[in-house]
Parts: sequence; structure tokens; C-alpha cells
Amino acid sequence: MFTRGALATENTILRDSIIGEDQHAGDRGLIVVTDDGVTRENPRFLEQLKNYFDEHDRLPELRDVVHATGGEVCKNDSSLVDSVLQSIDRNRICRKSTVLVVGGGAVLDAAGYAASTAHRGVRLIRMPSTVLAQCDSGVGVKNGINQFNKKNFIGTFAPPVAVVCDTNLLSTLSDRDWRGGFSEAVKIGMLKDRSLFELMEQESERLIARSDEPAHEIIARSAELHLRHITDGGDPFELKEARPLDFGHWSAHKLEQMTDFELRHGEAVSIGLALDMVYSDLMGISEKGLAERTLRLLDALGLPIVDQAMKRVEELMVGLEEFREHLGGKLTITLVESLEHQRDVHEIDHSAMRDSISMLLER
Repeated sequence: MFTRGALATENTILRDSIIGEDQHAGDRGLIVVTDDGVTRENPRFLEQLKNYFDEHDRLPELRDVVHATGGEVCKNDSSLVDSVLQSIDRNRICRKSTVLVVGGGAVLDAAGYAASTAHRGVRLIRMPSTVLAQCDSGVGVKNGINQFNKKNFIGTFAPPVAVVCDTNLLSTLSDRDWRGGFSEAVKIGMLKDRSLFELMEQESERLIARSDEPAHEIIARSAELHLRHITDGGDPFELKEARPLDFGHWSAHKLEQMTDFELRHGEAVSIGLALDMVYSDLMGISEKGLAERTLRLLDALGLPIVDQAMKRVEELMVGLEEFREHLGGKLTITLVESLEHQRDVHEIDHSAMRDSISMLLER
């Protein structure tokens, strides 16, 4: 659900999401996990949250607030997971109680992993606070943390009870984090909705200027397309080999790790899209001009299409093998032939991929 001002007393979306059909919700408990980026940029956030619970007497008791360091750092060890689990235990949070997580994708991932493993699954409600999380990661069924220098090595599939996207939370983002999230909208537009891709081409200047009108429409449409694929695509828990939503992600995950996560996920996805499109063009898979059109859009959105870490070509190429492992044994890479039309390939021409990397580095 999308809303503005989720913590305004008169806004009942969050209240209704927490209560659901539970007639005994008021007798249960709730803990909140907050991204420090949210509380730092909005010092009154916790006060507003507590006031919201005070004003709605049917809500469960707010028993604890767990503070989380935002960004990928919170997924690189188990400290946040441990803190959430300890709070669940200490505050007697049962399976029908609720963990409310407010933050960017990394915090949602790590706190969601803790909630999904406590008591074999505590009710989880997400409030994504970044463009990337509202476009994509906050909508899905995946939770996890990193291990062994591999992205999302440990994790679960566990759908949240609800996802409440408050567009007010986006107003305090840095320009870098604002831009970075739109790479996932570019991805889903190429896969599922030509009109969304074309809208971003038309509105790139206004998106860069942080105009609410096109931005909120694009973010909501991206979320809807991701949700529709997960719910109607026949493979929500990724038991099959084809994973279209991972278009551009094999190199993105590796580049995040290679840069010690200095590259944000959205930035790495942008580079991954650029690389796979250059490769598709080189191999004659994509229609003529689509690769260059994609690169122009990414550039117009202020997104990177190259990073100097790509000069470590052989290290980057290891990402293909790691991606194969993550998929379950058989490499499947989704490539785009034309807007809304894709092809799954099970082999990559390593020489051509190296050439594609060189071509991007030379731009």
C-alpha cells in the first residue's frame, strides 16, 4: 500500500495492517526496528510513532525499538539479527505479535530474516524508506544477510503481512540514494512494461530534480510490477531456474562485494544492466539500438554504467560461477531481446563478456 504521512493520527493504513483480522491484536506485543538513516534525518520519527500507538487503542503494545545501522553494513554480520532476536525473546513477542521494520532494503532484509526465524516466523510488516526499497526489495518475499563475501548467502523466503510505503520517507534521502533506486524501475520496465521505460525516458529531468509527480507514479508502478511477477509468475520461492527479476544482477552482486559495498545496490544494478545489454548487443540478442538506448536512460537518471573495479576482470567473472551456485546448480541469465521480451541463456561466452566489460570501461 502507498500512502503519504503514514504516522498521521487520521491515517489508519498502518493501524489496519497491524491489526488485520485479529480481534485480540490489542492484547499482543510489537517491536519496531528502525534504520538510523530514518531517525537521523527525521528526529521526530520515534515521537510520531509512539504518538500514533497512543492514539489508536486497538493497537498492540509497543514494547521496544531496535536501532539499526542502515546500508549493507548491517547485512555483513549477524549483530542486527541477534539484536532483533534478543528483543523478540525479551519482550515476549509471540508468532501472532508483530515486528515492524522501517528502513532501507538492507535493514528490511536483515530484520526480516530475524523475524522469519524466531518461533519459525513472527508477523512482519515492512515500511520501506528508500526509493530502491519501495520500488523493489521491500515488496518481495526474501530476507537475508551476507556471509563468506557472498550476497544473501544466508536467508529465508517469508512473505510479510503487509508493506506500507510512505512517500514522505523519501523526502530526506540524499540525491545519491534517491537516484540509485530507479535502476530497479528501469529493470522492471524493460522486462514487463514498455510504457514505464518510456515514461522514465520522458521524465528523466524531472526525476533528477526530485519532482514528486512522476517519481511517485514510477515507484508505485515498479512495485506493482514486481508484486505481480512474484504473485502471478508461478515461482514466488524461486524453485525454478529462470529468475527474470535478476536481470543485471549477477555482476551487480559481485561488484558490491568487490567494492566493499561502497557501490550501493541500485548503482551496482545499473552497471549490471549496462553490462548485460552491451553483451546482448554484441551477441546479436537484443534489437539494434536498445543497448545504447538503455545506457542513455541510465546516464540521464544520474546512474553509473561503469566502475573502476571492473578492471579486475577475472575477479568479476567469478560472479558468474557464484550466481550459478546461488541459483541451484544451473546457470540462468535473463537477457532482454526487446522491451517486454526476454530470453534465458544457460551459457555465457566468456570472451564476449570480457569484451563487453572492456567496451564499458572505454566509454
